[in-house]
Amino acid sequence: MSDKSINSGERLQKVLANAGMGSRREIEGWISAGRIEVNGETAQLGQRVQPSDRIKVDGRPVSSKRLAAPEREVMVYNKPEGELVTRKDPEGRRTVFEHLPRLKHGRWIPVGRLDLNSSGLLLLTTDGELANRLMHPSRQVEREYAVRVMGQVTEDQLKQLTHGVELEDGPARFEEIVESGGDGINRWYHVVIMEGRQREVRRMWEAVGAQVNRLKRVRYGSVMLDSALKVGRWRYLNTPELNELLEAMGLEPEKRQRAPRSGGDDRYSGRTSKDGARQRREDGPKRPWKGRDSEKSKSPWRSDDESGPWKRKPGKKSAPTKRREGTSDPWGRKKR
Repeated sequence: MSDKSINSGERLQKVLANAGMGSRREIEGWISAGRIEVNGETAQLGQRVQPSDRIKVDGRPVSSKRLAAPEREVMVYNKPEGELVTRKDPEGRRTVFEHLPRLKHGRWIPVGRLDLNSSGLLLLTTDGELANRLMHPSRQVEREYAVRVMGQVTEDQLKQLTHGVELEDGPARFEEIVESGGDGINRWYHVVIMEGRQREVRRMWEAVGAQVNRLKRVRYGSVMLDSALKVGRWRYLNTPELNELLEAMGLEPEKRQRAPRSGGDDRYSGRTSKDGARQRREDGPKRPWKGRDSEKSKSPWRSDDESGPWKRKPGKKSAPTKRREGTSDPWGRKKR
């Protein structure tokens, strides 16, 4: 590896992430596993590349067209329960990517994940840098969920959740909990958290002895899941929404105006499943607060009574969840 490739150009993992090959952490794993070559030599961690460099992943060349930065697109998908946030499932289960619009260049990168039994807002983008910033714990991006809990929840349990609970992968706490109604033995809560570890929200409730039987993401950063977007449908962010997100992540806003675009799977209309069975309600309760500055929005179980429910709060940042490295497929489902 030449001194030039070490000291100039863009980092290899950033270039491949921007091309939609995978996340930076995944690509670092591929580099460590010896799966990537640059100009015929095995790539090394920290290596930088030039536009003229020839890059191969698993022995297959990455085209210059793919390496060219694709046009940035960001969409929100209203994920139903029963779909996986993965490109291909060995068990043949439905995935969110089966219902998304095709791209000429790049690929959709999910911003965080929702598990099989969770629903709601899933952000996707073609911009690897934007996805990385939105997911990184250091950015302290708020994620808001509507959670249905079975059984009685005490004030002590709620205080414990905002003060912090110990999970197997480290401490965790909710920034805010707001009760929002319910019937019978089920109660709904809106919770805000600053990170996205695997099944973190469910595990936190389990840590205080409560059982979650519905979980729906309703907000990621500044992007809300609006009621007009039905389950199984997607829409692109409009220009004001996109620019608010970009500015919050320290990226340059766009000047071009975007026409509204939407689509998706209509089989969830009327809340019936593929076999005709009635689906459970996916909309959940409405938000308990009216706006960011409303006095009524204040929760009795706040972790910091001096700051509003939308304010990012200081504190110890948790390390990102460790992923299995060197095993995923950078080529997705495309046939070559």
